[in-house]
Amino acid sequence: MTAAFVLGINMAVAGIFAVAFAVVAATNRSARGARWLALGCGMGIVNAGLEFLLRQQADPVPVSIGIFLVFLSALSFALIGVARHYHVRPPWTAMTAIWIVTILLVPVIFNMTYGSLLRLALYQLPYFAMQALFGIMIWRSGRRQPLDLLLVALQAVAAAIYLLKPLFAMMVGTAPTPQDYMETTYAAISQSGSVVVLIATGLVMLLVTMRDTTAEMIARSETDPLSGVFNRRGFERHAEAALARAGDDGSRAVLIAADLDHFKRINDSFGHAAGDGVIAHFAAMLAETAPSGAIVGRVGGEEFVVLLPGALLSDGRLYAEVVRAAFAAAKLPVLGVDRRFSASFGVAQWMPPEALPDLMHRADTALYRAKTGGRNRVRVALGDLPPTPVRGAA
Repeated sequence: MTAAFVLGINMAVAGIFAVAFAVVAATNRSARGARWLALGCGMGIVNAGLEFLLRQQADPVPVSIGIFLVFLSALSFALIGVARHYHVRPPWTAMTAIWIVTILLVPVIFNMTYGSLLRLALYQLPYFAMQALFGIMIWRSGRRQPLDLLLVALQAVAAAIYLLKPLFAMMVGTAPTPQDYMETTYAAISQSGSVVVLIATGLVMLLVTMRDTTAEMIARSETDPLSGVFNRRGFERHAEAALARAGDDGSRAVLIAADLDHFKRINDSFGHAAGDGVIAHFAAMLAETAPSGAIVGRVGGEEFVVLLPGALLSDGRLYAEVVRAAFAAAKLPVLGVDRRFSASFGVAQWMPPEALPDLMHRADTALYRAKTGGRNRVRVALGDLPPTPVRGAA
């Protein structure tokens, strides 16, 4: 009865995780894989129920086939859920191949002598292949944080257990019939190994889901919904972190402040919807033109800032000039508005240990000079300019 007790624990654990993932799916629509994971755990409950039902069957073959295929279905749904969570395409080809081979193996396996080594090995083969896909898929997703690596390791352990089960069966002995499976030491070992891996995998997957859900919530709270770049809060947090790193390794940074010219006229003449469209286009141009590692933020109605870590003043000025010229030359047919727009820019070199507010103030001062100097131009913070040579000096 030990195996039956452990199987009952398996059933309860699967139910707990099914409810947990279902709650995550219901409360967070961005948790794309949670509903599939809940479905996989639900199939695990069905599988355990069939194991109990098997003991009362005169002909064990139909229920045994059901157990075989239901558990593979549980693994398949869980695999799809993990793929959805990691934003990768489920390995449909490999999964289809496993299912085709499994269906072809059904008449072979269930016509072999129960408890034989070959039968046991063939029975576990689809489970091993499906479980191995978990680890491969997570690894290929490129996510290598500690929880992801732990999840990969757990999948490797689970796959190894499926390979070793036939050897355990040969060592401790198997039942003479499927109905007697629950009375064997092998069943107790098999179910105990399964429950340990199930609990560990379920807990780690829940932690991964909570980690990524929290990260998405933070990202949404720091992102300006109109422009798609950081809002002031997000920009300041990421920019301060970048400057701290630059201070640690002695690298440079440049801040560019930008402001759309005559933006009030756009809203007054064409409406706020058109103004929103211009802001979105300008933000996209800032982000697409910026080099890798740049931090782009919208800090006011039509005000933007861009931090270029590792850049020189000349790099920042060139970037601002490229965006200025491209934006001034582009026609943006936003809600029927077919005309050109312009923006002004101020550029300041970070001077450690200067704080971010001071750097932004100097860039804003340069931007003000660009505005008062005629707009649609780039100005550099005066203190950053090299001294002008005096004529006739030795």
